[in-house]
Amino acid sequence: MPEPGTTTATRTATAFDRACARLQALQPEHPRVYAMAAMAEQGKRRWWHVPNGLSEGRVELMFRRHAAEMINDDIAAEVVATALIHAAVGRVTALFVLDGQAWDPGRDNLWIHHDNDGGIDWAGLSDTTIRVIDGMPEEPGTVALPCETAMAVWLAQRCASSLTPLQSVLTRCSGLPARRFWALVGESVIGAATYVPDLGRADAAVGARRGQLLLAAFEERGLPVRRTGGPQR
Repeated sequence: MPEPGTTTATRTATAFDRACARLQALQPEHPRVYAMAAMAEQGKRRWWHVPNGLSEGRVELMFRRHAAEMINDDIAAEVVATALIHAAVGRVTALFVLDGQAWDPGRDNLWIHHDNDGGIDWAGLSDTTIRVIDGMPEEPGTVALPCETAMAVWLAQRCASSLTPLQSVLTRCSGLPARRFWALVGESVIGAATYVPDLGRADAAVGARRGQLLLAAFEERGLPVRRTGGPQR
């Protein structure tokens, strides 16, 4: 997606362009909160590809920077986890609950962008193909999945491919319990399913249903995304 304020007039808007415009409109004063960038249109300054970032120590660096500025390491770890989770799952959940669509948030497709302070302020995609539910209008740049449940299962699998190694590295360097990380994933899904339909003037019941389908798909993969009263380690 071009920088906010630029135009796509020189080419035909794609399904990805329209999806991002829809997400930018949720919070016009902060257009990058939910939308993604098309990496084919971006320079690489301050960007890192998730597979490379995992091997280059990007997560560890983020944690050290935040830990140096915060009152304790536990808070720093949760701040970093929340930012990574939003990049991988929060943004795409917003599109899923709003319009029943999704891009591929898999590890091999996901890029992270840092601001001047080392925090995450944007995310991007190598492949911007949009998944839609069968029966929705199809066009170039889209692929149809059979139903909402199938999309939720696919989306959980692709999100997990990014989130699982990020969680492993963050837990190793910060001590953040794995169960707490996955509970934060659940909170991200629930938050998007609760607030995004309201921001987008969409059906709240449909958004809640899609959010629950995604949570169930994570759970079916053995990932503890629903908060429990048990120990967090």
